[in-house]
Parts: sequence; C-alpha cells; structure tokens
Amino acid sequence: MSMLIKLYEENPSEKKIRSIVEILEKGGIIVYPTDSVYAIGCDINKQNAVERIAKLKGVKLEKANFSLLFYDLSQLSNYTSAVDNHVFKLMKKSLPGPFTFILGANNNVPKIFRSKKKTVGIRVPDNNIIREIIQTLGRPLVTTSVHDKDEVIEYTTDPELIYERYKDKVDAVIDGGYGNNEASTVVDCTDGGIEIIRQGIGVLEL
Repeated sequence: MSMLIKLYEENPSEKKIRSIVEILEKGGIIVYPTDSVYAIGCDINKQNAVERIAKLKGVKLEKANFSLLFYDLSQLSNYTSAVDNHVFKLMKKSLPGPFTFILGANNNVPKIFRSKKKTVGIRVPDNNIIREIIQTLGRPLVTTSVHDKDEVIEYTTDPELIYERYKDKVDAVIDGGYGNNEASTVVDCTDGGIEIIRQGIGVLEL
C-alpha cells in the first residue's frame, strides 16, 4: 500500500521531499498537487514507471498524451527541438503557471514514449511542492492529470479521496491540500504560432 504524505507548499519538509525523490529514483509513481489539478507522475528515466502510468490510465504508451514537468526552462532543449524566440519569451513570461505548452519534440522523446512522437507538452507548475521534488530529482517528471470516474466532476480535488482510490496503484500520494478542478490551459506552439487548444485555469497574456 502506498503512503499518504502531507506537505505544505510554503515550507515543504526537506526530509519528506528526499524520501519522495527516493521513491521516484527506485521507479515508483506518485500523485502530487500542481497549480491546477492533481497529477500522476514518475521519473523520466524510469521506463517501467512510464509504462505503469499508461496501464493505470488504460492507454497504450505509444498513444499516451503525457507531458513533461520541469522545475524551470533550463533543461528544455534536452527534450524539444529549436523553440522560436517569441514562443520562448511567452513561456518565460507565463511560467511557472498553469499552462501546458506543446512544442516540437527532439529524438529523446520517442525513446520515453516508445513512439514516433513529434510533439511534447511542457509544464512548469506554480506549485512549490512538486517543483522542489523535481529540483531535488534533477530531471523532469512524466506527468498526466488525475481524472475522476464521475463524468460530471472531471477532477478529484480532495487528496484523501485520491489516496483512497490510488493507494493500491501508486507508491505515494502527496497531500498538498485541496487541488483545483480545472486543468491547465494548453497552448500549441508547434508551428511557431500560438494557438490555445484548451482553455483551462491559466489566462495567457500575449
């Protein structure tokens, strides 16, 4: 059974952050708060964990629409092809924040998803808990939102309810308080243009 770990965004416990990072380094998967909805993720380098998340979501990995969660934009070029200057400026202005930017993927991305994936979603959430975890880990997470089975309520916001549902499926659930029930705004920048393909919680200032 997984652990339910309480963390406070203002001052997350370093000891608890370290123990979560150890779970990720061993190939574990975790549920955590973001600046939008709760999400499931794993270490980008742990292929088995990526496969586990796909299975958990009931999708084939090569068809999975997972994003990458970064601490900041310093490792962006490890996973994306060249980003237009105006797109990069927009990302810098908007992040950390509740946005997913769809960019062209470089050759490192198909290895992660075992597909000919040409694009990848990039997130830098404005949430201190998950950013501290990513910074301590030293590399991005593969991430996907926690959806609710209820078709009316799309996202579960209560971490204790999330724990009840996922305690036998993941290695840790981080209780960072109630989440939002609206997902990130998805911005497609793949052709150098800027197109909002899903309006979520983030309001883009162009």
